[in-house]
Amino acid sequence: MKSFREQISADLQIFLNLDHFAELHTVEGQEIKVVLDDDKLVERQGGAELGVAEADLLMYAKAADLPPRKAPGSAINIDGREYIVTDWREDMGLATMALRQNRSI
Repeated sequence: MKSFREQISADLQIFLNLDHFAELHTVEGQEIKVVLDDDKLVERQGGAELGVAEADLLMYAKAADLPPRKAPGSAINIDGREYIVTDWREDMGLATMALRQNRSI
């Protein structure tokens, strides 16, 4: 029988599997597996979560694959485009980031 920690790790491997949900994207110059989820973003925006309300993109990735955690308002480069972090949470090895496009006026 797997321990709880082992089961979480196994679930994370399935979620971030390129044959299931994940796609390769370049984050801060490093190609990693991520899941982009517009449906969950719309659902979370309906609840008016702070930091998510103004987001354009919700991204999941293995926390260990990402650069050090960035504070809200920080810039992050994804696939050559600059985004602003509106929310960054980490739980059991999975990072969830709400991002908005960096729009110049």
